[in-house]
Amino acid sequence: MSKKVLLTGGTGFVGQSVVSVLLKKGYEVHSLVNSPIVSQERGLFQYEIDLMSCESINKFFSEHNFENLIHLAWYVEPECYFANANLDWVVSSLNLLKAFKENGGRKFLGAGTVTEYEYKYGCFLENETPTDSRTLYGNSKNAVYNVAKVYCDQNGIDFKWPRIFNLYGPAEKLHRLMPSVINSCLRGEDVKVSDCLKFQDYLHVEDAARGIVAVFESKLRDAVNICSGKPVQLRHIVQTIAALTKFEGNIIWGAVPAAFKENLIVGNNEKLKSIGWKQEIDLEEGLMRTIDWWKNNNAQS
Repeated sequence: MSKKVLLTGGTGFVGQSVVSVLLKKGYEVHSLVNSPIVSQERGLFQYEIDLMSCESINKFFSEHNFENLIHLAWYVEPECYFANANLDWVVSSLNLLKAFKENGGRKFLGAGTVTEYEYKYGCFLENETPTDSRTLYGNSKNAVYNVAKVYCDQNGIDFKWPRIFNLYGPAEKLHRLMPSVINSCLRGEDVKVSDCLKFQDYLHVEDAARGIVAVFESKLRDAVNICSGKPVQLRHIVQTIAALTKFEGNIIWGAVPAAFKENLIVGNNEKLKSIGWKQEIDLEEGLMRTIDWWKNNNAQS
């Protein structure tokens, strides 16, 4: 299989780390982007394209041939779980896969999500835990999974679907829990959070990127959980950030509503570990790296 790979979403939170891992492994990475990005990275080629345009996608593939496609792009604005734009991304993703197949595609990896699972089960195992999301985002991702899996099977395409759980790390969107708490602590402001009594599965984005690439290179097929397999209470995360930043202000528990009602969300990662992947960045080290990134980028000011 060629070490040339086409990738979408390469400028996003997860995508940047995936691109970094691929380049370090010697891949030639061709990235489809919304707007041109100046980059000096050797082995990275970027193409400005509208993924919502079927015509643009078909034209691109008529001019370029790729055996490998990693599709990470999706609508990820704060309201993404309920946004009607998810339907546009279902159509776009399937158009992309069809054009890829019709022009010599052989291996397709699409980014799934923990939100595909039915949350009431708490612990999630691929191909056993029901996928019945309460959100349009989760159901849209799962719709692509179900259609793409059958399409790839009947057309001889190697199909992989890493289901990505909760991630954290540098450059995460400010409205998310960890950057929000980190920046409040760095500014010395009151930290306003939910009661933070629930348990979730968190993984540093660099470990997740290594997992995604490991799945891409492996013989695994279909859904694979990308997760730590270890539940951690949100309150512990907030308290650890406060300790690492030497925060002496107020943490106001219950100041904002909880984002979800389930007390436990954790994944089984035995399938991922079966190909030699292991978590390298523990929570405290990952939080310290993330805090240092925010300090160095002055984003809290």
